[in-house]
Amino acid sequence: MEKRTNQFLGEERIGGLMRKYAIPCIISLLVGALYNIVDQIFIANASYLGSYGNAANTVVFPLTVIALAVAVMIGDGCCAFVSLSLGMKRPENARKSVGNSVVMVIVCGLALCAVYLIFSGPIISMFGGTVNEETFRYSKEYFFYITLGIPFYMFGQALNPIIRADGSPRFAMASTLAGAVINIILDPVFIFIFRWGMMGAAVATVLGQLATAALAVWYIVHMKLVKPAKPDFRLNGGVCRKTLVLGATSFLSQISLVASMAAVNNMIRKYGALDPIFGQEQFAQIPMAVVGIVMKFFQIVISIVVGMAAGCIPIVGFNMGAGKKNRVRALFTRLLTAEAAVGAGAFFIVELLPRQLIYIFGAANESAYYTDFAVRAFRVYLCMVIFACVNKACFIFLQAMGKAAASTALSMVREIVFGVGFALLLPVFFGLDGVLYSMPLSDALTFVIAVWLIAGTYRELKRENAPLP
Repeated sequence: MEKRTNQFLGEERIGGLMRKYAIPCIISLLVGALYNIVDQIFIANASYLGSYGNAANTVVFPLTVIALAVAVMIGDGCCAFVSLSLGMKRPENARKSVGNSVVMVIVCGLALCAVYLIFSGPIISMFGGTVNEETFRYSKEYFFYITLGIPFYMFGQALNPIIRADGSPRFAMASTLAGAVINIILDPVFIFIFRWGMMGAAVATVLGQLATAALAVWYIVHMKLVKPAKPDFRLNGGVCRKTLVLGATSFLSQISLVASMAAVNNMIRKYGALDPIFGQEQFAQIPMAVVGIVMKFFQIVISIVVGMAAGCIPIVGFNMGAGKKNRVRALFTRLLTAEAAVGAGAFFIVELLPRQLIYIFGAANESAYYTDFAVRAFRVYLCMVIFACVNKACFIFLQAMGKAAASTALSMVREIVFGVGFALLLPVFFGLDGVLYSMPLSDALTFVIAVWLIAGTYRELKRENAPLP
C-alpha cells in the first residue's frame, strides 16, 4: 500500500511535484510570519507609537523565536518519529510520541512563560531594549502580554508538523491561517479604535494564537492515523529522548538566529549611542526600529525560500531511497534556480524600492533621519540576498539527503561564526554601518562554502553506484 501511495514521487514530472508540495508549505510559513509583521505594520502606522513601538517589537521578536525553537524541536522531532514508526509498522510508538510531545510542549510552554515573567527586565535589556526609556517601556508592555500567550503559541507551532504527519497538511495550514486572520482583524481595532497601544497589538496576537491552539486540541482528539490513548500521555524517557534528538536540527537552526539577532540588537544599541545623530535621545530608537523592519521583509523572502526547499524534502527522500539520483539532481538544479530567482526579485525590490517598503511601516510619521537610514539599511543589509536564498536552499537540501551534520554545520557557521562574529567585530571599525555590513559579508562567505558543498553534491549524484547516506 505504501509503495502504491508514494510511487508517484518517483514518476511524476519534477516541476509538478515541486509545485504540489512547495506551495502549501510556503503558504503555511508566510502565514506564520504574518503575526509579527502585521503587528509591526500597525504599530508603525499608529502615530502615538511609531518608531518607539517598532523598536520594542524588534527587541521582543528574538524572544518569541526562542519559544518557536523549543516548539519546533518537539513538533518536528515528533513528526519524524511518527513517520518512522508508521513506516516500520509500529503505531504504538507513534501514539506514544504524540502523547509525550503534547505533554512536553505544555510543560515547556508554561516553564518558559514563568521565566519570561520573572526575569522580564533583565531579558529585555539583554536584547537591546535599553536603547532609551520609551523603547524600554513599550518593550516591557508588549513583552508582558506576548508572554501570556507563549504556551498557546508553542502548542500551536508544535502541533502543526504533527498534524501534517497525521496526513492533514491542509488542516495544519488552515489552523495557522485562522490565527493570523484573527490577528489581522483585531490589530487595527485594538490599536486605532481602542488605542490600547502595544498591549492591543500583543492581545490581538495572543487571541490568534489561542485560536490556532484550540484547533490543534480539536485535531488531537480527532486524529486520523495516530490516535493516542490516555496511557500514551505518560512521559517515557526513551520516547522523549528520541523525539528531541530528531528535532535537534530544527532547534539549532532557530536558536542560532536568536544569538545572531541578540548580537545585532546590542551592537545597534552600543554604536547607535556613539553616532552623532542617533546618539540623541529622541532619535536613539531609529536604528533598532529600522533593522527590525528590514529583517521582517527578509523574513517574508526566507519564508518563500524555506517553503520551496522544505516542500522538496519528501520528493528528495523518496528518490534517494529509490536510487533515482538523476531525478534528485534535476530537482536540486530546479530548486537552486528557483531560489536564486526569488533572491533576485528581492534584490531588485530592496535596491530600487526601499522608500516604498519603509512607508508601509509608517515612515510618513517619522523624521528624515529615519527614512535616510532605512533606505541605506535596506540597500546594504540585503545586498547579498541572492546568496542568502541559495545558502538556505543548500542547508535544507543537504538535510533532506540525510546529510544532517553538514547541513547543521553550515547553518551554525552562517549564524554563529559569521553572523555573530561579524556583528561584534565590524562595528569596532565601521561604527553603526558595521552592523549593516555584517549580514552581506556573512552571506557572501557562507556562499563560498555552499558552492563547494553544492559541487560535491552534484558529483555524488552523478556517480551511478554511490552509496546512499
